[in-house]
Amino acid sequence: MVAHIQTLAFRGIEVAAVDVQVQLSGGLPAFTLVGLPDKAVAESKERVRAALSAIGLALPPKRITVNLAPADMLKEGSHFDLPIALGLLVAMELIAQDEIDGYLALGELGLDGSLAAVSGILAAARFGAERDLGLICPQSQGGEAAWASPPSVLAPAHLLDLIGHFKGETALQPPEPQVAEASFRSSDFAHIKGQTSAKRVMEIAAAGGHNVLMIGPPGAGKSMLAAALPSILPPLSPAEALEVSTIHSIAGQLDGGRLLRQRPFRDPHHSASLPALTGGGLRAKPGEISLAHRGVLFLDELPEFDRRTLEALRQPLETGSVSLARANAHVTYPARFQLIGAMNPCRCGYLGDPDMACNKAPVCGQDYQNRLSGPLLDRIDLVIEMTSLSPLELAKEATGEASAVILQRVEVARDRQVQRFAALGAPADLRCNAELSGDVLERAAPLDPAATALMENAVEQLRLSARGFYRVIKVARSIADLAGDEAITSLHLSEALQYRRRALPQPSKTRFGG
Repeated sequence: MVAHIQTLAFRGIEVAAVDVQVQLSGGLPAFTLVGLPDKAVAESKERVRAALSAIGLALPPKRITVNLAPADMLKEGSHFDLPIALGLLVAMELIAQDEIDGYLALGELGLDGSLAAVSGILAAARFGAERDLGLICPQSQGGEAAWASPPSVLAPAHLLDLIGHFKGETALQPPEPQVAEASFRSSDFAHIKGQTSAKRVMEIAAAGGHNVLMIGPPGAGKSMLAAALPSILPPLSPAEALEVSTIHSIAGQLDGGRLLRQRPFRDPHHSASLPALTGGGLRAKPGEISLAHRGVLFLDELPEFDRRTLEALRQPLETGSVSLARANAHVTYPARFQLIGAMNPCRCGYLGDPDMACNKAPVCGQDYQNRLSGPLLDRIDLVIEMTSLSPLELAKEATGEASAVILQRVEVARDRQVQRFAALGAPADLRCNAELSGDVLERAAPLDPAATALMENAVEQLRLSARGFYRVIKVARSIADLAGDEAITSLHLSEALQYRRRALPQPSKTRFGG
């Protein structure tokens, strides 16, 4: 007799079915695991042996062969422990095969028979729901699995609980879906005084999902503005919440198996490595840009990041996904995020200030800003140069609008976009103006005659690339949506072009002798 237990292998957010086959046969006692397992899977036989011993079961003195089919696909992760243990229990005739049929099983076994959390439960539950398969997973992740609505979810805390359920001694209760509490408390725009132009840029960025670069001296409020952006972003839709939570589940970062409803805000330090940002490792886990999917990736001190790390952002910013090529795998993760960058105008931070700038200005500023390549800057829609206010000037500034007020305008603008996309027959996954492309962009963003003439002149004067040309139109489309206008006018376009400009702050002539 050969016992069969269904489980999964992960390739990014994609999953592949794996059939765990367990056979007991005559011969010298041995425990053989085949099917291209990695080190974590190969060690599972020792964890399974110890877990069974802890509940009073000894492996039979036979030749035990466990095959993970298909045999030519690499198997990674500790989640194979539970299906292997269940296969042994079926082969030992302690559980009937028909009790296990119709279930996927994932879980790591402790030496005492307890079940520990593993990554990828939400992706597994979604796979099972599509194929009418139930799911067996650790108790701590039952709420996570329940969101995908598979036919049945069994979430035992211990191997004995599962055995008792299948023998009809104790029934496992179906888990309830749970929602995670906000992991990031965003600032409110009402707490930020001054910086009216920068706040306007953030509102446009929120309305259209655009990328932003803030340039200003220390203390100008760049980090505060970035931290306040999530407070004016619409909440995740149910489909987006599942999509985002699946990525975090694969990464093992879904807190307590609770579904995420808040847009991610990721702010890695500038010392972050290339694999930390894009993803990688032995199992090609998602990096910061994928964990920021449908949310915000804030890179403070942007030029201080490694050049190779910054250049790796170019593909995701254009395509909304990141591909990781490894010797043993090729994995693609979603990475549709808003990039918010912040930087000083130079290394000392005071370029343009005759009293505080260093003696290397303006060359130091040019060298510092040249750390950002042209192709990367071409993918940033909105650039705003900020100035810092003294404490006395800040005291005179009035309190700004609350985030709740700005959010109402942003949601109205987003609703206009969704209705327009539906009327144009755009792809269902199109969410905001920043994602427009091709003929949909041309139909969604019509220019009136005056705006057309202005754009033709701007292309020549500003020497816009084709990418820059269309990104300006997308920003103008978002500005028009905030204003409630269907056609893009020269007023909308001129404001969009204003944020496309980028010039180094000029130092005072008196500092260098005129």
